[in-house]
Amino acid sequence: MLWLGLAFLSATLLGFYDVFKKQSLKENAVIPVLFLNTLFSSLIFLPFILLSLREGSVLEGSIFYVPTAGWEVHKYVVLKSLIVLSSWVFGYFGMKHLPLTIVGPINATRPVMVLVGALLVFGERLNVYQWIGVLLAIFSFFMLSRSGRKEGIDFKHDKWIYFVVLASMLGAVSGLYDKYLMAPTDEGGLGLDRMVVQSWYNIYQLGMMGTVMMLLWYPKRKSTTPFHWHWCIPLISLFLSAADFVYFYSLSLDGALISVVSMVRRGSVIVSFLCGALFFREKNLKSKAIDLLLVLLGMIFLYIGSR
Repeated sequence: MLWLGLAFLSATLLGFYDVFKKQSLKENAVIPVLFLNTLFSSLIFLPFILLSLREGSVLEGSIFYVPTAGWEVHKYVVLKSLIVLSSWVFGYFGMKHLPLTIVGPINATRPVMVLVGALLVFGERLNVYQWIGVLLAIFSFFMLSRSGRKEGIDFKHDKWIYFVVLASMLGAVSGLYDKYLMAPTDEGGLGLDRMVVQSWYNIYQLGMMGTVMMLLWYPKRKSTTPFHWHWCIPLISLFLSAADFVYFYSLSLDGALISVVSMVRRGSVIVSFLCGALFFREKNLKSKAIDLLLVLLGMIFLYIGSR
């Protein structure tokens, strides 16, 4: 199934996105890095918006075409921008202060939240193989989180843990909201065009993040962590935009299950784990490697159940 293959591709891109984000935030100011992320992401999609405005656009009929929409559509996109940006703010601060091999497993609990929401809100049903994959993934994520405690991080009293958990919860809300925005109207959704959602939510985030930076960070920039440029910063936007483009496209295909797509996307933890081991020299890798095998096994069952 094409939508499932695209979900795996999105997971890979998302894993490298986390790696570039971690490197960019190292001893760096969070808010400017996040602002630049929204800026570069907007610059990626702005040409598609502008080219689509012309009558008889060369993009018309292609997967990059952005249809014109009024406020009745854009108001929903603005809300998505607010949800996603809130998740990013908490996630970026948590990512800066915690090991990548801790943040990944916490983020990996997001599909569990999406699964519950998809079952309750959209009435999605999974077959036996998919349930086995989901249960294996849930168990593996739990074990990964337990392995992280060996690094001396108190999950109950560390505020950065709560930041990452809150970011994951908001990310789950965003995932369910995506399904609502782009599901056909006869299935209870709004039937919005995916390019309208992805291109314009980046533009709105840029405005929101620019306001936050000018009001909160810029006046106090000399008394807080200084900002420095790193070549990984634009790669954050590039890989995130590609991952989201593939993700939105997969959700727009017939038969796509938001619960399965979201679970597969959390397979990005495998990429981030390997990079955390190779480039960031993080600890307790042996115990976490066993847990990662469970993640892979869960992904295999999800694939078999979705064929």
